[in-house]
Amino acid sequence: MKKTIFITGASSGIGRETAKYFSEKGWNVAASMRSPEKEEELKAIEGIRIYKLDVTRKEDLNTIVATIQADFPTIDVLFNNAGYGAVGAFEKSSPDEVKQQFDVNVFGVMDLTREFLPVFREQGHGMIINTSSVIGRFTVPLYTLYCSSKWALEGFSEALQYELKPFNIQVKIIEPAAIKTDFHGRSLQVFENKEVQGYDELEDRILAGMKKRNEKAPGPEVVAKTVFQAATDGKNKLRYPTGKGAKAILLARKLMPTSWFNKIVFKQQLEKQ
Repeated sequence: MKKTIFITGASSGIGRETAKYFSEKGWNVAASMRSPEKEEELKAIEGIRIYKLDVTRKEDLNTIVATIQADFPTIDVLFNNAGYGAVGAFEKSSPDEVKQQFDVNVFGVMDLTREFLPVFREQGHGMIINTSSVIGRFTVPLYTLYCSSKWALEGFSEALQYELKPFNIQVKIIEPAAIKTDFHGRSLQVFENKEVQGYDELEDRILAGMKKRNEKAPGPEVVAKTVFQAATDGKNKLRYPTGKGAKAILLARKLMPTSWFNKIVFKQQLEKQ
């Protein structure tokens, strides 16, 4: 019997490429997005079905599992991929912007996972794969909210794996480095509080550098292959770094004194690309 993966945030980037890759590999794919009426490419691919889901809307979350169960005999993998980056100096952020970052990147993942757990426990197996980031394990300037949301996701995932192991449910984390997607386009929110002054030079240098690194990075198909590896390798493994330099930088983070590592990161962020 063909296995089924449910993917959030499939309208672009990592989610879209993962949907296509799993379909090529013979899986059933349930791909969700906020505006499915705008989608054309995925609708034309055999084995992919499109669903409407905003992970911050309780009414969507409460009905999505039953909708997918009506279309597929089992749900084998939940891929929590929907997310975005809110960046800029923290002082410029508003409470609503802070809340929205965590609503999407953390609470949306938690709420959707809660909906799937009874299904996974009843069928006796399942897997939860969460998209984090290499900066879910270290930080960079101006990404205060994004980093903290991904750190929260890392902690949630690591703790949850212990609770679910007795039920044959695995938890895995994908940790991409820079990937060429629209993250620095429509998926990036830059704080625009003009009343707070003094950060312009820092923001201009760091955000411009981040954008250039993103443009030179490998495409999202690299991450899609890593997600497939996590879903199929049969290993009791939690973290899957992916993308150029991901493993090396996380190894450096592990081995180097924190003060040394942080100095290198900050210097590198300020360098002209």
